[in-house]
Amino acid sequence: MPAAPVKFAYWVPNVSGGLVTSKIEQRTDWGYDYNRELAVLAENNGFEYALSQVRYMASYGAEYQHESTSFSLALLLATERLKVIAAVHPGLWHPGVLAKLGATADHLSKGRFAVNVVSGWFKGEFTALGEPWLEHDERYRRSEEFITALRRIWTEDHAELAGDFYRLRDFSLKPKPLNTEERPHPEIFQGGNSTAARQMAGRVSDWYFSNGKDFNGVTEQITDVRKAAAEVGRTAPKFGLNGFLIARDTEAEARDTLREIVAKADHEAVEGFGAAVKQAGQSTGDKKGMWQDSSFEDLVQYNDGFRTGLIGTPEQIAERIVAYRKLGVDLLLLGFLHYHEEVEYFGRRVLPLVRELEAQLPDHEPVPAQV
Repeated sequence: MPAAPVKFAYWVPNVSGGLVTSKIEQRTDWGYDYNRELAVLAENNGFEYALSQVRYMASYGAEYQHESTSFSLALLLATERLKVIAAVHPGLWHPGVLAKLGATADHLSKGRFAVNVVSGWFKGEFTALGEPWLEHDERYRRSEEFITALRRIWTEDHAELAGDFYRLRDFSLKPKPLNTEERPHPEIFQGGNSTAARQMAGRVSDWYFSNGKDFNGVTEQITDVRKAAAEVGRTAPKFGLNGFLIARDTEAEARDTLREIVAKADHEAVEGFGAAVKQAGQSTGDKKGMWQDSSFEDLVQYNDGFRTGLIGTPEQIAERIVAYRKLGVDLLLLGFLHYHEEVEYFGRRVLPLVRELEAQLPDHEPVPAQV
Protein backbone atom coordinates (compact mmCIF):
# COMPACT_ATOMS: atom_id res chain seq x y z
CA MET A 1 0.00 0.00 0.00
CA PRO A 2 1.21 3.58 -0.55
CA ALA A 3 3.04 5.21 2.33
CA ALA A 4 0.68 7.40 4.34
CA PRO A 5 1.36 11.11 3.85
CA VAL A 6 3.05 12.89 6.72
CA LYS A 7 0.63 14.87 8.86
CA PHE A 8 1.19 18.36 10.24
CA ALA A 9 0.32 19.94 13.58
CA TYR A 10 1.14 23.35 14.97
CA TRP A 11 1.84 24.58 18.47
CA VAL A 12 -1.07 26.78 19.50
CA PRO A 13 0.41 30.07 20.78
CA ASN A 14 -1.99 30.27 23.73
CA VAL A 15 1.00 31.24 25.90
CA SER A 16 2.54 34.71 25.70
CA GLY A 17 6.05 35.14 24.35
CA GLY A 18 5.64 33.16 21.14
CA LEU A 19 7.53 29.95 20.38
CA VAL A 20 11.03 31.33 20.87
CA THR A 21 12.37 32.91 24.04
CA SER A 22 13.82 35.88 22.22
CA LYS A 23 13.33 39.62 22.01
CA ILE A 24 13.10 39.43 18.23
CA GLU A 25 9.79 40.67 16.83
CA GLN A 26 7.19 37.92 16.80
CA ARG A 27 3.94 38.84 15.08
CA THR A 28 2.10 36.27 17.14
CA ASP A 29 -0.46 36.78 19.89
CA TRP A 30 -1.61 34.53 22.75
CA GLY A 31 -5.19 35.85 22.70
CA TYR A 32 -8.28 34.07 21.44
CA ASP A 33 -9.15 36.30 18.47
CA TYR A 34 -5.70 35.81 16.94
CA ASN A 35 -5.80 32.08 17.62
CA ARG A 36 -9.29 31.62 16.22
CA GLU A 37 -8.17 33.16 12.92
CA LEU A 38 -4.99 31.08 13.01
CA ALA A 39 -6.91 27.82 13.50
CA VAL A 40 -9.05 28.47 10.43
CA LEU A 41 -5.99 29.51 8.44
CA ALA A 42 -4.12 26.37 9.53
CA GLU A 43 -6.85 23.90 8.62
CA ASN A 44 -7.05 25.55 5.19
CA ASN A 45 -3.27 25.23 4.71
CA GLY A 46 -2.72 21.55 5.31
CA PHE A 47 -2.67 21.27 9.11
CA GLU A 48 -4.65 18.37 10.53
CA TYR A 49 -3.82 18.93 14.22
CA ALA A 50 -3.15 21.75 16.68
CA LEU A 51 -1.61 21.32 20.15
CA SER A 52 -2.72 23.65 22.94
CA GLN A 53 0.17 23.90 25.37
CA VAL A 54 -0.26 24.49 29.07
CA ARG A 55 1.48 26.30 31.87
CA TYR A 56 -0.32 26.98 35.11
CA MET A 57 2.07 29.54 36.58
CA ALA A 58 3.57 32.66 35.00
CA SER A 59 7.24 32.03 34.26
CA TYR A 60 10.23 32.18 31.89
CA GLY A 61 8.95 34.72 29.39
CA ALA A 62 5.48 33.12 29.38
CA GLU A 63 3.75 35.49 31.73
CA TYR A 64 0.23 34.95 30.39
CA GLN A 65 -1.42 31.67 29.47
CA HIS A 66 -4.84 30.42 28.50
CA GLU A 67 -5.75 27.02 29.97
CA SER A 68 -5.41 24.24 27.42
CA THR A 69 -8.65 22.23 27.60
CA SER A 70 -11.01 25.20 27.49
CA PHE A 71 -8.94 26.89 24.79
CA SER A 72 -8.91 23.69 22.75
CA LEU A 73 -12.69 23.44 22.87
CA ALA A 74 -13.00 27.05 21.73
CA LEU A 75 -10.76 26.33 18.74
CA LEU A 76 -12.69 23.16 17.93
CA LEU A 77 -15.93 25.11 17.81
CA ALA A 78 -14.33 27.72 15.54
CA THR A 79 -13.17 25.15 12.96
CA GLU A 80 -14.59 22.35 10.84
CA ARG A 81 -11.82 19.78 10.35
CA LEU A 82 -8.94 20.64 12.69
CA LYS A 83 -8.24 18.17 15.49
CA VAL A 84 -7.13 19.94 18.66
CA ILE A 85 -4.92 18.25 21.25
CA ALA A 86 -5.14 19.56 24.82
CA ALA A 87 -2.08 19.15 27.03
CA VAL A 88 -2.84 17.93 30.57
CA HIS A 89 -0.76 16.98 33.62
CA PRO A 90 -1.50 13.89 35.71
CA GLY A 91 -1.21 14.95 39.31
CA LEU A 92 -3.21 18.09 38.54
CA TRP A 93 -6.05 16.20 36.82
CA HIS A 94 -7.98 13.09 37.78
CA PRO A 95 -8.49 10.83 34.74
CA GLY A 96 -12.21 10.51 35.43
CA VAL A 97 -12.70 14.27 35.40
CA LEU A 98 -10.69 14.65 32.19
CA ALA A 99 -12.59 11.75 30.62
CA LYS A 100 -15.87 13.58 31.27
CA LEU A 101 -14.58 16.85 29.78
CA GLY A 102 -13.10 14.99 26.81
CA ALA A 103 -16.31 13.13 26.05
CA THR A 104 -18.28 16.38 25.97
CA ALA A 105 -15.65 18.14 23.84
CA ASP A 106 -15.62 15.17 21.47
CA HIS A 107 -19.38 15.31 20.97
CA LEU A 108 -19.41 19.06 20.50
CA SER A 109 -16.63 18.84 17.89
CA LYS A 110 -17.93 15.69 16.16
CA GLY A 111 -14.90 13.60 17.09
CA ARG A 112 -11.98 16.03 16.85
CA PHE A 113 -10.80 16.24 20.47
CA ALA A 114 -7.48 14.70 21.54
CA VAL A 115 -5.28 14.83 24.63
CA ASN A 116 -1.53 15.07 25.25
CA VAL A 117 -0.47 13.58 28.59
CA VAL A 118 2.48 15.58 29.96
CA SER A 119 4.36 13.85 32.76
CA GLY A 120 5.75 17.13 34.05
CA TRP A 121 9.01 19.03 33.96
CA PHE A 122 8.12 22.16 35.93
CA LYS A 123 8.63 21.32 39.59
CA GLY A 124 7.89 24.91 40.62
CA GLU A 125 4.28 24.64 39.43
CA PHE A 126 3.60 21.55 41.51
CA THR A 127 5.24 22.91 44.65
CA ALA A 128 3.51 26.30 44.26
CA LEU A 129 0.19 24.46 44.14
CA GLY A 130 1.09 22.30 47.13
CA GLU A 131 1.14 19.11 45.07
CA PRO A 132 3.80 16.42 45.52
CA TRP A 133 6.63 16.32 42.98
CA LEU A 134 7.38 12.70 42.18
CA GLU A 135 10.73 11.27 41.10
CA HIS A 136 11.18 11.14 37.29
CA ASP A 137 10.28 7.52 36.58
CA GLU A 138 7.43 7.64 39.09
CA ARG A 139 5.90 10.52 37.12
CA TYR A 140 5.87 8.31 34.03
CA ARG A 141 4.46 5.40 35.99
CA ARG A 142 1.65 7.69 37.13
CA SER A 143 1.08 8.88 33.55
CA GLU A 144 0.86 5.31 32.29
CA GLU A 145 -1.76 4.54 34.92
CA PHE A 146 -3.57 7.78 34.01
CA ILE A 147 -3.77 6.73 30.35
CA THR A 148 -4.91 3.22 31.29
CA ALA A 149 -7.70 4.71 33.41
CA LEU A 150 -8.67 7.20 30.72
CA ARG A 151 -8.94 4.55 28.03
CA ARG A 152 -10.97 2.23 30.25
CA ILE A 153 -13.42 4.98 31.16
CA TRP A 154 -13.81 5.95 27.50
CA THR A 155 -14.38 2.40 26.23
CA GLU A 156 -15.84 0.31 29.08
CA ASP A 157 -18.88 0.35 31.29
CA HIS A 158 -18.27 -0.45 34.96
CA ALA A 159 -14.58 0.44 34.64
CA GLU A 160 -12.29 -0.95 37.31
CA LEU A 161 -8.70 -0.10 38.19
CA ALA A 162 -6.76 -0.83 41.35
CA GLY A 163 -3.66 1.24 40.78
CA ASP A 164 -1.00 2.88 42.88
CA PHE A 165 -2.13 6.35 41.84
CA TYR A 166 -5.73 5.98 40.63
CA ARG A 167 -8.61 3.73 41.58
CA LEU A 168 -11.82 3.12 39.64
CA ARG A 169 -14.68 1.22 41.20
CA ASP A 170 -17.61 0.33 38.96
CA PHE A 171 -17.31 3.66 37.12
CA SER A 172 -19.44 4.25 34.03
CA LEU A 173 -19.26 7.34 31.85
CA LYS A 174 -22.18 8.32 29.60
CA PRO A 175 -22.13 9.59 26.98
CA LYS A 176 -18.85 8.13 25.95
CA PRO A 177 -16.75 9.87 23.29
CA LEU A 178 -17.51 9.08 19.68
CA ASN A 179 -16.34 5.73 18.36
CA THR A 180 -15.50 6.07 14.66
CA GLU A 181 -13.74 4.03 11.99
CA GLU A 182 -10.77 6.35 12.41
CA ARG A 183 -10.44 5.98 16.19
CA PRO A 184 -12.32 4.23 19.02
CA HIS A 185 -11.89 7.18 21.41
CA PRO A 186 -10.04 10.53 21.43
CA GLU A 187 -6.42 10.00 20.44
CA ILE A 188 -3.96 9.90 23.32
CA PHE A 189 -0.61 11.58 22.77
CA GLN A 190 2.33 11.71 25.14
CA GLY A 191 5.71 13.42 25.20
CA GLY A 192 9.10 12.67 26.71
CA ASN A 193 12.53 11.59 25.51
CA SER A 194 13.64 9.36 28.38
CA THR A 195 13.78 5.58 28.44
CA ALA A 196 10.76 5.58 30.78
CA ALA A 197 8.84 7.74 28.30
CA ARG A 198 9.71 5.53 25.34
CA GLN A 199 8.68 2.35 27.17
CA MET A 200 5.45 3.91 28.36
CA ALA A 201 4.62 5.02 24.80
CA GLY A 202 5.13 1.50 23.50
CA ARG A 203 2.82 0.08 26.14
CA VAL A 204 -0.12 2.50 26.22
CA SER A 205 -0.05 5.57 23.96
CA ASP A 206 -1.53 6.20 20.51
CA TRP A 207 1.11 8.82 19.64
CA TYR A 208 4.60 9.60 20.89
CA PHE A 209 5.89 13.18 20.68
CA SER A 210 9.63 13.76 20.59
CA ASN A 211 11.54 16.98 21.19
CA GLY A 212 13.47 18.23 18.18
CA LYS A 213 15.96 15.65 16.87
CA ASP A 214 18.23 15.04 13.91
CA PHE A 215 17.97 11.86 11.80
CA ASN A 216 20.07 9.74 14.17
CA GLY A 217 18.10 10.86 17.21
CA VAL A 218 14.79 10.09 15.53
CA THR A 219 15.98 6.66 14.41
CA GLU A 220 17.07 5.77 17.95
CA GLN A 221 13.77 6.82 19.48
CA ILE A 222 11.55 5.13 16.90
CA THR A 223 13.52 1.92 17.30
CA ASP A 224 13.15 2.01 21.10
CA VAL A 225 9.42 2.79 21.04
CA ARG A 226 8.68 0.06 18.50
CA LYS A 227 10.69 -2.44 20.53
CA ALA A 228 8.73 -1.54 23.68
CA ALA A 229 5.45 -2.05 21.82
CA ALA A 230 6.57 -5.38 20.37
CA GLU A 231 7.49 -6.66 23.83
CA VAL A 232 3.85 -6.38 24.92
CA GLY A 233 2.41 -7.54 21.59
CA ARG A 234 1.04 -4.12 20.71
CA THR A 235 1.02 -2.05 17.53
CA ALA A 236 3.58 0.72 17.96
CA PRO A 237 2.29 4.24 18.49
CA LYS A 238 2.63 6.78 15.74
CA PHE A 239 5.59 9.13 15.97
CA GLY A 240 5.43 12.93 16.14
CA LEU A 241 8.50 15.17 15.93
CA ASN A 242 8.83 18.76 17.12
CA GLY A 243 10.36 21.29 14.75
CA PHE A 244 10.65 25.06 14.41
CA LEU A 245 10.20 25.93 10.76
CA ILE A 246 11.90 28.90 9.12
CA ALA A 247 11.08 28.86 5.40
CA ARG A 248 12.33 31.78 3.30
CA ASP A 249 12.86 32.39 -0.40
CA THR A 250 16.62 31.91 0.06
CA GLU A 251 18.64 29.82 2.49
CA ALA A 252 20.62 32.90 3.48
CA GLU A 253 17.44 34.66 4.61
CA ALA A 254 16.40 31.65 6.69
CA ARG A 255 19.82 31.32 8.33
CA ASP A 256 19.93 35.05 9.05
CA THR A 257 16.55 34.78 10.79
CA LEU A 258 17.83 31.94 12.98
CA ARG A 259 20.96 33.91 13.87
CA GLU A 260 18.86 36.93 14.81
CA ILE A 261 16.55 34.83 17.00
CA VAL A 262 19.50 33.47 18.95
CA ALA A 263 21.38 36.79 19.05
CA LYS A 264 18.32 38.47 20.58
CA ALA A 265 17.58 35.65 23.02
CA ASP A 266 16.19 36.63 26.40
CA HIS A 267 19.15 35.30 28.37
CA GLU A 268 17.51 35.52 31.77
CA ALA A 269 14.39 33.67 30.63
CA VAL A 270 16.33 31.02 28.68
CA GLU A 271 18.68 30.35 31.59
CA GLY A 272 15.78 30.18 34.04
CA PHE A 273 13.96 27.73 31.81
CA GLY A 274 17.14 25.72 31.32
CA ALA A 275 17.76 25.46 35.05
CA ALA A 276 14.19 24.24 35.56
CA VAL A 277 14.15 21.63 32.81
CA LYS A 278 17.63 20.18 32.76
CA GLN A 279 16.98 18.44 36.06
CA ALA A 280 14.32 16.45 34.18
CA GLY A 281 16.88 14.79 31.92
CA GLN A 282 19.63 14.60 34.51
CA SER A 283 17.33 12.84 36.97
CA THR A 284 17.07 9.78 34.74
CA GLY A 285 19.42 6.87 35.28
CA ASP A 286 20.74 6.75 31.71
CA LYS A 287 20.65 10.55 31.08
CA LYS A 288 18.30 10.21 28.11
CA GLY A 289 15.65 12.59 29.42
CA MET A 290 14.34 15.71 27.76
CA TRP A 291 16.70 18.71 27.57
CA GLN A 292 19.54 16.77 29.22
CA ASP A 293 22.03 17.71 26.47
CA SER A 294 20.34 20.87 25.17
CA SER A 295 22.61 23.83 24.45
CA PHE A 296 21.69 27.46 25.12
CA GLU A 297 20.78 27.85 21.42
CA ASP A 298 18.56 24.76 21.55
CA LEU A 299 16.68 26.12 24.57
CA VAL A 300 15.85 29.41 22.84
CA GLN A 301 13.19 27.25 21.13
CA TYR A 302 11.96 25.52 24.24
CA ASN A 303 11.38 22.08 22.75
CA ASP A 304 14.68 21.88 20.83
CA GLY A 305 12.89 22.76 17.60
CA PHE A 306 15.98 24.09 15.83
CA ARG A 307 17.58 20.64 16.05
CA THR A 308 15.13 19.20 13.51
CA GLY A 309 16.72 21.43 10.87
CA LEU A 310 13.62 22.73 9.09
CA ILE A 311 15.43 25.91 8.09
CA GLY A 312 16.00 26.99 4.49
CA THR A 313 14.14 27.27 1.21
CA PRO A 314 10.81 25.51 0.63
CA GLU A 315 12.65 22.93 -1.47
CA GLN A 316 15.24 22.20 1.23
CA ILE A 317 12.62 21.93 3.94
CA ALA A 318 10.34 19.68 1.87
CA GLU A 319 13.24 17.30 1.18
CA ARG A 320 14.11 17.14 4.87
CA ILE A 321 10.49 16.53 5.90
CA VAL A 322 10.21 13.61 3.48
CA ALA A 323 13.54 12.23 4.72
CA TYR A 324 12.05 12.17 8.22
CA ARG A 325 8.93 10.50 6.83
CA LYS A 326 11.09 7.76 5.34
CA LEU A 327 12.54 7.12 8.80
CA GLY A 328 9.04 6.63 10.23
CA VAL A 329 7.94 10.09 11.38
CA ASP A 330 4.15 10.29 11.01
CA LEU A 331 3.61 13.89 12.08
CA LEU A 332 5.58 17.14 12.31
CA LEU A 333 4.61 19.44 15.19
CA LEU A 334 5.65 22.88 14.01
CA GLY A 335 6.29 26.28 15.54
CA PHE A 336 6.77 29.54 13.65
CA LEU A 337 8.06 33.05 14.29
CA HIS A 338 5.15 34.93 12.66
CA TYR A 339 2.29 32.44 12.66
CA HIS A 340 -0.30 33.88 10.30
CA GLU A 341 2.13 34.77 7.53
CA GLU A 342 4.27 31.67 7.87
CA VAL A 343 1.42 29.15 8.13
CA GLU A 344 0.05 30.57 4.87
CA TYR A 345 3.53 30.46 3.28
CA PHE A 346 3.92 26.85 4.41
CA GLY A 347 0.61 25.84 2.81
CA ARG A 348 1.36 27.67 -0.42
CA ARG A 349 5.09 27.01 -0.91
CA VAL A 350 6.24 24.05 1.21
CA LEU A 351 3.34 21.58 1.46
CA PRO A 352 2.84 21.09 -2.31
CA LEU A 353 6.53 20.14 -2.62
CA VAL A 354 6.20 17.67 0.26
CA ARG A 355 3.27 15.97 -1.45
CA GLU A 356 5.13 15.83 -4.76
CA LEU A 357 8.11 14.13 -3.12
CA GLU A 358 5.89 11.73 -1.17
CA ALA A 359 4.24 10.65 -4.42
CA GLN A 360 7.66 9.38 -5.53
CA LEU A 361 8.14 7.15 -2.46
CA PRO A 362 7.91 3.35 -2.84
CA ASP A 363 4.45 1.87 -2.27
CA HIS A 364 5.04 0.66 1.28
CA GLU A 365 5.19 2.08 4.73
CA PRO A 366 8.63 3.48 5.62
CA VAL A 367 10.67 1.44 8.08
CA PRO A 368 13.29 3.25 10.16
CA ALA A 369 16.89 2.15 10.01
CA GLN A 370 18.04 0.15 12.99
CA VAL A 371 20.72 1.56 15.27
